Amino acid sequence: MLSTGGAFRAALAAAGADDAPPLTTPRDPAREAARRELSKRMYHENDPNLFQRALDAFWKWLGDLFDTASGATPGGTLGLVVIALAVVAVAAALWWRLGTPRRTPVSAPALFGDRARSAAEHRAAAEEHAAQGHWNQAVQERMRAIVRALEERALLDTRPGRTADEAAAEAGRTLPDHADGLHAAARDFDDVTYGGRSAGEQTYRRIADLDQTLDRAKPRLTAHQGAAG
Repeated sequence: MLSTGGAFRAALAAAGADDAPPLTTPRDPAREAARRELSKRMYHENDPNLFQRALDAFWKWLGDLFDTASGATPGGTLGLVVIALAVVAVAAALWWRLGTPRRTPVSAPALFGDRARSAAEHRAAAEEHAAQGHWNQAVQERMRAIVRALEERALLDTRPGRTADEAAAEAGRTLPDHADGLHAAARDFDDVTYGGRSAGEQTYRRIADLDQTLDRAKPRLTAHQGAAG
């Protein structure tokens, strides 16, 4: 690689300078010739690449920032380190005391909408959705049909705002032999309604079979209900 002196002499030669002193090349042409000569690639083969230059600039900025902060902090660099350690210690103590932040749980919306429909209407809507392959909607309507049918049979009290899980838990106490099926149907309802999952025909058929089974099921009377009867 050419030295700076060699580059300068090459620039002067390109500008038409005399070899013997005194130099007679005008200043501006000499400057321009030097600029063109030094811009050649051979003089920059060992220059750092763009990433290295950016990294060097970052470390320089970080070093300047650290120097400024340490100069403004009592005790200089040592004082800055002590303050940083204190901040870390406080943050760790808060994390240990309060634990990992948790999102506030969102309660499940009510099972039914504003418009009251009979169990037969919910079943008809479910079958219509199933015929079109809309399994999510079919599952939702069939679960609503199950709960509405239990309300119509007075096995569940009619209570606005009840969720699918609440209905399954209450019905499971009256129909304990079908408690597992009721809880599974409620989970399927929640999955497609709030969990962003997709149901298939198998899920719908299982809930439809449960609906038909519950329609023929006999409630188990508690001791209190037997005494009242």
